[in-house]
Amino acid sequence: MTNEIEIGLGKRGRRAYSFDDVAVVPSRRTRDPEEVSVGWQIDAFHFDLPLIAAPMDSVMSPATAAMLGQLGGLGVLDLEGLWTRYDDPAPLLAEIAELDDAQSTRRMQEIYAAPIVPELITQRLREIRAAGVTVAGALSPQRTQEHWRTVIDAGVDLFVIRGTTVSAEHVSSRAEPLNLKRFIYELDVPVIVGGASTYPAALHLMRTGSAGVLVGFGGGAAHTTRTSLGIHAPMATAVADVAAARRDYLDESGGRYVHVIADGGVGRSGDLVKAIALGADAVMLGAALARAEEAPGAGWHWGSEAHHQRLPRGERVRVGTAGTLEEILFGPGRQADGTLNLIGALRRSMASTGYSDLKEFQRVEVVVSPYQPR
Repeated sequence: MTNEIEIGLGKRGRRAYSFDDVAVVPSRRTRDPEEVSVGWQIDAFHFDLPLIAAPMDSVMSPATAAMLGQLGGLGVLDLEGLWTRYDDPAPLLAEIAELDDAQSTRRMQEIYAAPIVPELITQRLREIRAAGVTVAGALSPQRTQEHWRTVIDAGVDLFVIRGTTVSAEHVSSRAEPLNLKRFIYELDVPVIVGGASTYPAALHLMRTGSAGVLVGFGGGAAHTTRTSLGIHAPMATAVADVAAARRDYLDESGGRYVHVIADGGVGRSGDLVKAIALGADAVMLGAALARAEEAPGAGWHWGSEAHHQRLPRGERVRVGTAGTLEEILFGPGRQADGTLNLIGALRRSMASTGYSDLKEFQRVEVVVSPYQPR
């Protein structure tokens, strides 16, 4: 069944939904929130929380990656960020937080023009390893060929290949593209790859052997992809489509389960709840964690798209500071806006609808119920 509507005589389009367009429906059963499990496992790695921190300099440093790991989540360091370009990025992070809006993009382009230092990749990953947590680092598809060996030799546990969009069939006449299937097959560590926002794109990524697929396309708080490129993927529909690809690939592969990770549009606790209800196994958080007192961005949030040397597709945005990282995850909440106690909200939603774990909660009933968020 298609959900197409006529845009004009020459074009039809499928109706798609964002997280704000849907809502979870209570069931006939409820349970105690303390009896709900929110644990999650990918490959051999178990996490108490279904949360992955986005590899963005405003969110993750080696210290905050270690802190999130100790709290039960997974921190992913951007291996193309300031931490692998400068011995001490603290003054530059402070400068970015103080920049005037009119000059922020140009100055960030200058700061990020410094070369990536392979020795710093090794050093930063070892700093995270020293904290006794799972070590994860991210590269873009464009940089993976150049730096993957350094990352693997440094002892990474999970490898993330993250771009605005990642395909299994990139075409280029200028350079040999990354062969994802061959690359993943040759690695000894599980790979999470994305973003993908459609059923066919996700299915192709699953066939490469990836352990997880990131769902999203420029939908985060710091992205301007829809404005600059005219491309946008409403997240509720994208997550549900990729979850369907996971189901079909499970049958096609004879039982191989690929994890679906919502990456974009999960700014508050209600978005987290709906992402999992629509089929995500975990979520990747950017702005939600950039609001932590410990976040390197000091109340500002930006991604790699904000300092692209030729076509910036993001911006530095003010997200403010809501509380400590622990308060953002576990509370107590001091306002009713979904910025604090994300895990408490997830537990309560699951308990209110009668589900005991994340896989069960993916079967919860949802309705289309648009509203204007605060």
